[in-house]
Amino acid sequence: MSAATTTVPGPDGAASRLGWALADSWTMTRRELAHWARQPVAVLVNLVFPVMLLLMFTYLVGGGRGVSGDPTEYLVPGMLALTMAFGLEATMLAVTQDLGKGVIDRFRSMPMVPGAVLVGRSAADMLQSVLSLAVMTGVGYAVGWRWHNGAAAALGAVGLLLLLRFAMLWVGIYLAMVAGRPEMVTAVQILVWPVGFLSNVFATPASMPGWLGAVVEWNPMSATATAVRELFGNPGGATGSWAAEHAELLAVLWPVAIIAVFFPLAVRKFARLSR
Repeated sequence: MSAATTTVPGPDGAASRLGWALADSWTMTRRELAHWARQPVAVLVNLVFPVMLLLMFTYLVGGGRGVSGDPTEYLVPGMLALTMAFGLEATMLAVTQDLGKGVIDRFRSMPMVPGAVLVGRSAADMLQSVLSLAVMTGVGYAVGWRWHNGAAAALGAVGLLLLLRFAMLWVGIYLAMVAGRPEMVTAVQILVWPVGFLSNVFATPASMPGWLGAVVEWNPMSATATAVRELFGNPGGATGSWAAEHAELLAVLWPVAIIAVFFPLAVRKFARLSR
């Protein structure tokens, strides 16, 4: 009695291989999107939590220290950048849950392009990020924030925010496969929060002690927040430092460097799972 075997249909050329990869990736993306309908509370929490932070720092705690002008216009772009960075936790949780249930091992045994699982995860996360940005932008507009440099500059700002999210996404995927368990996400949260607050999201580096302000200005999140403020035409609390003057360049270089490190690490780690 011969054992049944499952094989991936052999593509005849590059176009066929690409089509097969796209089809598998779309299937994995649809799977992730189907979870939204089955877990609406989790989706709602991911959308509401950054909104609560924005409202808290706008009306209760106070943000924009050291800014001349409307502090809300300083705070909202920073919160948009913070939301993109904090998305790494949701990515980690989703991947570790799939690992814990053996779902990823099951996918790896199927006749599909191996990278489709990672592409589906990243595509769904980026769609979630677009939705989060839309919600946060609407709330920011409601509390008095405005952009002043036109639609093209605003789209450029959104592009930089999504680039930061894409970079943090691969950090989350890699760390999730290293951790392997949902419980380990808490340990990452302990590290993410200090890094997030050690930035110019809530206060200008000029309002901080000199050494701390210098550290804050070189934070990748600070680079994105500063660049986004410039593109939106919001007050940036510029200090005249090299990092502040070249924020848009750093807002591209930092995420690209992060992707260059963590994308191959994530792909390699995924290929070695269950070996």
